[in-house]
Amino acid sequence: MQGNVKIHFFFVVSLLFLSLLPTVHSQGDVYPWELDIEYPGDDSSKPFELSKEGVTTITFLVINDGLLSIEVSFEYDKAFEGSYSGPSEGTIDASSNESFTLEISNIDVLNYAARTQDTFLITANLDSIQGIPQMSPSIKESEGKLMIPIVYELDIEIDDPIGPMNAGSDMLLRITVLNKGNIEDRVGEVEISDNCPLLSPNNGLDSLMTINLNAGKSAQSDLRLTASESHPRRNCKVEVTISSNGAMNSGAQSLVSVEVQVVVDPPLKNDDSGSDDDTGTTTTEVVGSSLPAVNSLSVICCIFTALIFMRRN
Repeated sequence: MQGNVKIHFFFVVSLLFLSLLPTVHSQGDVYPWELDIEYPGDDSSKPFELSKEGVTTITFLVINDGLLSIEVSFEYDKAFEGSYSGPSEGTIDASSNESFTLEISNIDVLNYAARTQDTFLITANLDSIQGIPQMSPSIKESEGKLMIPIVYELDIEIDDPIGPMNAGSDMLLRITVLNKGNIEDRVGEVEISDNCPLLSPNNGLDSLMTINLNAGKSAQSDLRLTASESHPRRNCKVEVTISSNGAMNSGAQSLVSVEVQVVVDPPLKNDDSGSDDDTGTTTTEVVGSSLPAVNSLSVICCIFTALIFMRRN
């Protein structure tokens, strides 16, 4: 008899528990709560622009308009490859709001073209209401967009001189400019400086300001240096500085410099000893003739003949 009573009691409790399950399930579906993201300018169509370091912060809210506290868990679908650090769960008291932050970092913005956009998604699951687990949790989703920023970045390289140059001569230096940004750019300004007053550069690098460089592309030009004939032996430091045209137009500064050491030696000596060597010796010039030479016998004959003719007369 007692055994039957226990069985009947267990059966009644089980039916009562099963009858409550639909109530718990339906309560999560109709409970008043929301998930919202704080968009830039309160405009959901505007993307979150990453910094040049590939970092941004997303703030989102869970709004509990009900009279019971709720527990929620979060999931994140990424936009671009990077590090996403946000809460995994949270508790929101009755009739209150709770703010949460999602930290996004380590996105290499130079791997993407400027202004590229991708969508991220935040999902919130209503796990329990006033401590009562939900067999089929209510789900809220909210999405936004991340945008790759414009990065203007030029780099400059200069080939080392093959050797020294002599005073009174010139030298060519090969200059290479590389676009390391993520958008088309070109050189905006070129400045050349050195610490040798008698060393003169030409304007050969001006051509770089007319070449548009796509991201990852480079251009080369030659800088000609001319040393005055009176230039002393000296080690000269030559520095080339360029600026990004895109950065200049956007109000930012993007300057990069490179320097190289140029050795100037005295002028080469003239090895022509005939023109420079004064030994003080006298040179005798002998003038020859093509007439036959007159010997002494012929002279005597001529004198003797002349005497004979004089006596006859």
